[in-house]
Amino acid sequence: MVALPELRHPLFVVATVLYSLYKALQLFGSWTLSTYVTGYLADLVCMPILLTLTLVVQRRLTRNLAFTFPDSWLAAAWIYVSVVFEAIVPHWSSHYVHDPFDVVAYALGTLAFRHWLNRPGIQRKA
Repeated sequence: MVALPELRHPLFVVATVLYSLYKALQLFGSWTLSTYVTGYLADLVCMPILLTLTLVVQRRLTRNLAFTFPDSWLAAAWIYVSVVFEAIVPHWSSHYVHDPFDVVAYALGTLAFRHWLNRPGIQRKA
């Protein structure tokens, strides 16, 4: 089995668990969550989860475990997600609404990824 240390990082684990609990409570729970949790939790944890999974794939495809995303790629990912989910999707679905604070949440998640998760992995010796 191939070790995936990126997927064991505490920030990735916490983000994934929080999102999973949020969705489980949303689907099966009868608890009322705060407006901030229902409005911004998914947006805040989206980028660390998405970027970590993308980093794992990129490292495996290039066989370069030390690869990290350049800041320009992180900015592009943040802009892409913001435009798609805050400008385009709300026009197609009544379930989604444009909220500028979501863009801020995406940015905070991207910065958290950049600071704690976008670090070189350990290179194995051949």
